[in-house]
Amino acid sequence: MKKKYGIIGNPIKHSLSPFLHNYWFEKYEIDANYSIINIKEKDLPNIVEKLKYRDLDGINITLPYKQKIVPYLDQLVNDALITSSVNTVFADNKESIVGENTDVFGLQAAYLKEVDNSLKKRALVIGAGGVSPSVILALEKSGIKDITAINRTKEKCIFLKKKFVNLKVASWEYLKEEIKNYDVIVNATSLGLKDGQDFDFNFEGTKEDLIYIDTIYNPVETKTLKFLREKNAKVYNGLNMFIYQGQKSFYLWNKINPEIDQKLIELLLSKLK
Repeated sequence: MKKKYGIIGNPIKHSLSPFLHNYWFEKYEIDANYSIINIKEKDLPNIVEKLKYRDLDGINITLPYKQKIVPYLDQLVNDALITSSVNTVFADNKESIVGENTDVFGLQAAYLKEVDNSLKKRALVIGAGGVSPSVILALEKSGIKDITAINRTKEKCIFLKKKFVNLKVASWEYLKEEIKNYDVIVNATSLGLKDGQDFDFNFEGTKEDLIYIDTIYNPVETKTLKFLREKNAKVYNGLNMFIYQGQKSFYLWNKINPEIDQKLIELLLSKLK
């Protein structure tokens, strides 16, 4: 019987996940299909029920449900346990519904190898939403100890502070000034997402050797990323992070570590044009 997988979130129409996973299903001759699942928050318990009764075999989760799904799961494992943020769900051999976090791996595999651990780096994480705990944990795993979070609603950073006791918190009204003080800046908000809001200022005065990572991959180049690239900063969009987190999700579901080949990259880029 054909297996069914999908992604839940809102907004969700921009997701490349169906192209990524269906490419790999075809490549490895797996009888499965991956689709976008449009739901509201009230539907989360129903989605978990579908996993329990195998109407669904696995799901990915994007904003704003990465933390909201947690109360309905039987257990969290590994990075999901540390972050309380889930982006991959499946049923284990004991029929428990398990939440895992592959975003941490995605960020590390895609970008943080670029960080020279022999230097003391300061990192700024913009945003306190669903992907932010994953970003902070990935930075910590990469040897960065001086991490600050900044968010429009400062109270949301209290959740992060409970998880990461050494985390510093800055006020949103000082963001324009704060960006000058960091070696690594990660945009973990939806600002810059296609058809959405963007930062209302240019990132002037940042360090010359800045590493800027945008967790957004649609568009390929946000306004901020383009501005910083033209200033010769090291800039990375969210596409590689997306691919690597998807690779780990695929492995968790199918016990196959899928190849990231050029044909796949070209397919995904074609869908972003």
